[in-house]
Amino acid sequence: MKFRTAARADVPAVLALLADDEISRSRETVTEEADAATWSAFDEIDADPNNELLVADDAGEIVATCQLTFIPGLSRGGARRMTIEAVRVRTDRRGSGLGSDFMGFALDRARERGCRVAQLTTDKRRGDAHRFYERLGFVASHEGMKLAL
Repeated sequence: MKFRTAARADVPAVLALLADDEISRSRETVTEEADAATWSAFDEIDADPNNELLVADDAGEIVATCQLTFIPGLSRGGARRMTIEAVRVRTDRRGSGLGSDFMGFALDRARERGCRVAQLTTDKRRGDAHRFYERLGFVASHEGMKLAL
């Protein structure tokens, strides 16, 4: 198993992972011709030194993904933080330890970049994910809010 930064060729597999759950199952895998905005977003993430799209690559098969964003801030004495988003482990790989290893890799990336806080949000309907993050030591310390624009 290799954990690495995603390449452009990985995007269809990443999109399939993002769609492979009960909450977002209605989304289809997007082709380059069908959705230029998705490809533009990948290009922007790929070019931004404060963003990393990671994948778990098992002999050429993408089996997990997440996006990391590194944020400098004035709060907490200028603490740098990492936000983890869009975490997905392929359904047939859940419960195998892959998710824990992959999150460990992501947290190591935060430490390497001088982050003092790792944060994430998770949909309130994802009870299994909540238990997973709690096992890793995450604490539900804040209430997240969103506003669609």
